Amino acid sequence: MYQFLLTSRYLTSRIIPVLAVAAVALCVALVIIVVSVMTGFLDMVRDSGRTLMGDVVISYPVTGIPYYEDLMLELDELPEVVASAPLVETIGVLRMPYPRGATKEPKMVQIWGIDPARFDKVTAYEDTLMWPEVPDAASYHVLRDEQYGPVVETLDDAQRIAILRASLSNTTEVSTDSQVLDLGSALTGPEWNEHLRYVLLTNTGVLRDILEPDQIDALQRAISVEQQRDTAENTDLLPTSMAMERNGTPGIVSGIHVSDANYRDRQGQYQIRADGFWWLPRFEGALTTVPVDASGGTLEPETMIMPFINEFSSGVYSVDEIRVMIPIHVAQQMMHLDEAEIVDEFDPLKVVATEPARATMVIVRGQDGIDVNQLRDKVSQAYQRFTSRMAEAHPDSPQPPIEGVNLGLNILTWEEQNAAFIGPVEKERALMRTLFSIVYIVCAALVLAIFWAIVYEKTRDIGILRSIGASRPGIVWIFLLYGLVVGVIGAFIGLLLGWLVTRNVNSIHDMLAEPPLWLGWSFAAVTLLILLWTIIRSFSGRILPVVLGVMGTCILGAMTGLIFFLDAQGGVVIWDPAVYYFTEVPNNIDWPNAITTMIGAVIFSLVGAAIPAARAADIDPVKALRYE
Repeated sequence: MYQFLLTSRYLTSRIIPVLAVAAVALCVALVIIVVSVMTGFLDMVRDSGRTLMGDVVISYPVTGIPYYEDLMLELDELPEVVASAPLVETIGVLRMPYPRGATKEPKMVQIWGIDPARFDKVTAYEDTLMWPEVPDAASYHVLRDEQYGPVVETLDDAQRIAILRASLSNTTEVSTDSQVLDLGSALTGPEWNEHLRYVLLTNTGVLRDILEPDQIDALQRAISVEQQRDTAENTDLLPTSMAMERNGTPGIVSGIHVSDANYRDRQGQYQIRADGFWWLPRFEGALTTVPVDASGGTLEPETMIMPFINEFSSGVYSVDEIRVMIPIHVAQQMMHLDEAEIVDEFDPLKVVATEPARATMVIVRGQDGIDVNQLRDKVSQAYQRFTSRMAEAHPDSPQPPIEGVNLGLNILTWEEQNAAFIGPVEKERALMRTLFSIVYIVCAALVLAIFWAIVYEKTRDIGILRSIGASRPGIVWIFLLYGLVVGVIGAFIGLLLGWLVTRNVNSIHDMLAEPPLWLGWSFAAVTLLILLWTIIRSFSGRILPVVLGVMGTCILGAMTGLIFFLDAQGGVVIWDPAVYYFTEVPNNIDWPNAITTMIGAVIFSLVGAAIPAARAADIDPVKALRYE
């Protein structure tokens, strides 16, 4: 019983146990925060599978899988399957509508041809679309496009040259018509609209000499409509959320970071640069691909000019900066995977068969809670039934690839499909967990040092206990119990601290990106109070209060200076989506590892307390009583 009483007294009568508890708590919190963020990152990679590619992927690159509609019918009949969707995947070059640097440079992109309705059932595609309506920042420019566009189309080359020459009349270097057109070569589409508006508002008299009367009337009507800014949100520029065409023309849905005009503000919301002028769905893009034939040879490049319909955000930066989606029939046409007639080798006018359209991937989403490996096996069995059925139904037509025969065919879970990416992340997490396990040794060393000092301080008490009959094991148990209590309390405080930091890590990051000045002024006020207290205590003649006061003043003063410095520098971004793939820091506690960390901290606290406890048990009571 005396062990518990003495442990309680030692814990409450001195400040030194608080240092031991703080050491354990900080060690536990450090490990929990780091491992939780790493585990959260890995979980986000895995969870993004459904948003990106479903649960199971059937892929046969380049030549694709024929009769994929029949395959999806086979898959949809499985009770484990929610939905399936076809894809045509390739790479290409996208010419953006705005200058990239000094010229309109093309951008390498990953092209996905999709059926939006089916794709949405597998990946919740509709939820990733960024613009359910025209954003306010771009609505005024959209209204101008609608009003000026018809007028621009009526201009001939002579009128364009005259308008440019009129607007550049103060530029002495411009002399020939070719030079004028070179300067205005970038002014197409919405840029022409802006230019016309500028010239009309600043020099209407000159335009009256250039344009026809009906063109002048149309422009003046456009000027009056411009004032109706509130009606801009009613524009029909954006189609329905799931459509991938505008006015019958197939279009492009691009990743949110494909456009250089988008950026993410400090609140995590996407905005458009330059007051919305470069909002991508106002423009068209030229998409170019290079088809590949069955033998691996390249064919003539295919190019299509399509309007941008919308933008999407999957939350994975590496995807959002490179992927564009187009209707699957357009991708099939560009990659020569659409339905085609097979003619007789000796009689080109004789059609001997019809080659079916193909998809390079079929993605599958399973029921919630189903094991993906089990789902993969079911999908594999369904695919085997599909190939057997197609061999009987279409014996004279191109056949689907056979699993185990055609080496390019893969039926994999999303994790297996992306093992080259997920595997290193898992190894990195294991490495981080191993490295931070060294913290346990630090924890044990701190407890050992603190308890050694406690034993040294309590030498007389130990001598008294031994003299009245306390045994060596009893003395050992006092300090082991002491270490156990310190370890348990420190572990729980560390868990609380780790939970608070991890759950609020994005808020902390936002504060670093945009430091709150009220916090800086609060630190400054507290620093001033501590400084005044230090000055007053310096007259007492004691050194410790002065040292503590100076240290507190320096620490809080440095934090105050840091806040104002970060504010002056515009903040600091630690979690860059371009580096860490995701737009937010993972903020969920890894509870299994957190509990393991707590148990490890308690064990190593006992290990650290064991040596001082043995040292205390070996103290000679006679020498201990003569200690002072």
